[in-house]
Amino acid sequence: MRGYTGDKDAYLKRLRRIEGQIRGLQRMVENDEYCIDVLTQIAAATKALQAVSLGLMDEHLKHCVAEAIAEGGETADAKVREASDAIARLVRS
Repeated sequence: MRGYTGDKDAYLKRLRRIEGQIRGLQRMVENDEYCIDVLTQIAAATKALQAVSLGLMDEHLKHCVAEAIAEGGETADAKVREASDAIARLVRS
């Protein structure tokens, strides 16, 4: 079971809302909407994805990494490294 399983429905609901935002962006470009309006909506979609990412990272740290640390050994080191790499990717994006 994944750390986010308990909140899976909420994550799916948020992702579907973001999917709708992206479809709205496509329509805006198809309709030649004003550039700044499109950019504003892109920023909103980006923030929404970042919020999902942060939630998933929090769940990962609370469950997957915490369990690995409790077990110790190489598994713990690997999970911490994996989480650090994921955080670095999020910060760069």
